[in-house]
Amino acid sequence: MSLLSDLRPRGGSTKKKFRVGRGHASGAGKTAGRGHKGQKARKSPSIPRGFEGGQMPIMRRLPKFGFTNAAFKKTFDIINIKDLERFDGEVTPETLKAAGLVGNNPVKILGDGELKKGLTVKANKFSASAAKAIEAAGGKAEVL
Repeated sequence: MSLLSDLRPRGGSTKKKFRVGRGHASGAGKTAGRGHKGQKARKSPSIPRGFEGGQMPIMRRLPKFGFTNAAFKKTFDIINIKDLERFDGEVTPETLKAAGLVGNNPVKILGDGELKKGLTVKANKFSASAAKAIEAAGGKAEVL
């Protein structure tokens, strides 16, 4: 039975850290592998990301263009009319959320699939084909 205090790493699996700057005989003495002079030879070479030695960095040379509307983008939870087939009577964003079909975003109904029931569907937005299909099945599409 071996003791916990007798445990050792397997032979060859660990290696001592190479200690630089410990004299000429070590092979990495004097300049300690940093070469002679220059920014990276100093004790704290803090070179910022993207620094190109004083030359204008590429991220500042390239033109910036375009517009992004990401901060103002409206996202909708999308439901197809084929997914409404399981409901009866009135369908609202609250009933869709209770059924686990949508999250907290506004709801948009799309016209993929077929509807055989006359449902009253209330949503924030409808595609033209969805509204037409709901009314063709004898239902009503109401925008909230």
